[in-house]
Amino acid sequence: MVNYHLTITGRVQGVGFRWNVYQLAQQAGIEGIVMNKNDGSVYCELQGPIEIVKQLIFKIKAGPTPYARINKVKIIEGSLQNYHHSFQITH
Repeated sequence: MVNYHLTITGRVQGVGFRWNVYQLAQQAGIEGIVMNKNDGSVYCELQGPIEIVKQLIFKIKAGPTPYARINKVKIIEGSLQNYHHSFQITH
């Protein structure tokens, strides 16, 4: 199990980005959160088996919605958290 914190910049707000990340995480069985930040970026915490998390990060980098444009994805490793076996969109 790994926990990664992502900060995604580009055109990622107002284009369905969080909803698409939520759907991909649900399908993959990943736990965590996704939220908009005041600076226009999107922040995610992804937790699960390393290969599945890496696959989700690859999809995020590719842009999970055709309206998004990803400029940069900053990834740092976090410690395992209790997300109550869910993935949530927060604000």
